[in-house]
Amino acid sequence: MSFWFYYGYGADMNYWLLVLISLVLGLATQGYIRHTYRKWSKVDSRTGKTGADVAEEMLRAGGAGDVGITRVDGTLTDYYDPRDNMLHLSNENFTQGSVASVAVACHEAGHAVQRAQGYAPMKVRSALTPVVNFASNAWMVLFFLGVFMDVTGLVQFAILLFAISVIFELVTLPVEINASQRAVIYLSQNGGAIDERGARQVLTAAALTYVAAALVSILQLLYLTGTTNDER
Repeated sequence: MSFWFYYGYGADMNYWLLVLISLVLGLATQGYIRHTYRKWSKVDSRTGKTGADVAEEMLRAGGAGDVGITRVDGTLTDYYDPRDNMLHLSNENFTQGSVASVAVACHEAGHAVQRAQGYAPMKVRSALTPVVNFASNAWMVLFFLGVFMDVTGLVQFAILLFAISVIFELVTLPVEINASQRAVIYLSQNGGAIDERGARQVLTAAALTYVAAALVSILQLLYLTGTTNDER
């Protein structure tokens, strides 16, 4: 492998096609979820409860009543953190009772319920997290070091680390989809007059961001492995 492997990306049409696909998918999915979220954030869930209220009820029903709920700044910054066993809901979803707020809050509650009930893909993702944290931070540094030092083995090791990150994204897909399914099922059974169609739309839009990210990562991995093989 030569030093020109690095500079070759600049003239490689496949590389620029990959960049274009990544940009289009990223912008399209982000635009879709923001549009869908804004639309249903204007529609009251008619439960008389906030996102935090409904999420708390779902946690208790799912055997995760020990999980706390707090708020974080930003929009669509919601997440469940198993390290502190807390749902972190954005201000809007914590305090408001729109269809979007309730759906997103219940999705995050779904992750906590997964952990409480021993959902297998959630266990796998949790086990992979420490390795992925290292791999995602180290692979690019090692990759460019291998390129500049002309060490094929180091580049291949970097690509292996990136592949681990891709596997993590693929494992994440069923975890995210299942959390949304749990949210929709709970709301359909306990949500009263909530618009189930709206909740599904919000959660489907959110899931598409994970699908798009996984697809882009797979394409990047295929490009890296293909280019490396060509340079041998």
